[in-house]
Amino acid sequence: MIRHIVLLRFRPEIAAAERAAIYTELASLREVVPGFLAMSAGANVSPEGKDQGFSEAFIMDFADAAARDAYLVHPDHQAAGARLVAALEGGRDGLIVFDIAV
Repeated sequence: MIRHIVLLRFRPEIAAAERAAIYTELASLREVVPGFLAMSAGANVSPEGKDQGFSEAFIMDFADAAARDAYLVHPDHQAAGARLVAALEGGRDGLIVFDIAV
């Protein structure tokens, strides 16, 4: 299984409702991408203060690397990703993507 981890730094003016809509749009890709197993999203709740300004994150689980790769090139992902990037501080600089095999 591949766990796709994305840390986010939203622009301050992006309302909670827009953030939730972005997460909903991303989660809906489970319906069109075979092997997209689950998604969780939320705000940082760590008391350590080591977030470097990344205030939210989402995690997606894929059955394997092929399912993750199909998600990455899917046109619905491209659209949702563009919406997400537009809401981040510095665009693509407002996110970190990290995948691990679990």
